[in-house]
Amino acid sequence: MTDTAVPLLWSGDLPSTLEFYRALGYTVTHEQTRPYVYAAIEQNGCALHFTPAPPGIELPVERAASLLMVDDVATRHAEYTAALRAHYGKIPSKGCPRITRYRPGQSRFSLVDPVGNTVLVIQRDEPMELDYGGSRELEGLARVLDNARILRDFKNDNRAATRAVEAGLHRFGATATTLDRARAYAALAELAITTEDTDRLAHWKSEFDSVELTSEERTAIITGSSDLLSAWLIATD
Repeated sequence: MTDTAVPLLWSGDLPSTLEFYRALGYTVTHEQTRPYVYAAIEQNGCALHFTPAPPGIELPVERAASLLMVDDVATRHAEYTAALRAHYGKIPSKGCPRITRYRPGQSRFSLVDPVGNTVLVIQRDEPMELDYGGSRELEGLARVLDNARILRDFKNDNRAATRAVEAGLHRFGATATTLDRARAYAALAELAITTEDTDRLAHWKSEFDSVELTSEERTAIITGSSDLLSAWLIATD
């Protein structure tokens, strides 16, 4: 005997919600507006259902909604990113809807639909003990960057990540290695891209360009970056 749990998500705008998931490749298996609003979608045997929020409940702008376990999180992120770019003309990385960044080795990312439902996409064999940053094997700016990685990639808190890296540069920048300073500038540039802050992007791009890197060091930064930042770094070569 096999049981199946189906997430029931709250949707205040069903047409835009279904349009979003259709763009990702989901199939709408049920859609109705009377006698009440209800819909169901499915992809790879995984179903999500949608219904209006109960009367009198004011939903937060974003809310945790569902975990989606997949065999290959990198491939799924690439597929969703390509689909969203094709649908919206760009990768939505701010507000609702959006998809969070992905970098090599990452085991999860978040997908936020137009009404704020957050689907956390997780590698099925993600390690039981995750590296939550701030490794004691690191020190100075390298440890700061490790902490900022968690704020950025797991907590989706770009503001806190920005503050952490800027404070780390102020404290450790003078003694940090050239490569770590370049990584910090690249991280701040990525955060500026995500928040669509063109002034800060121009500033951190200038700082990044001022660092003398070998081709191997620049390649290491690109290959270890998120897809969003990698595209930007390659475009500025």
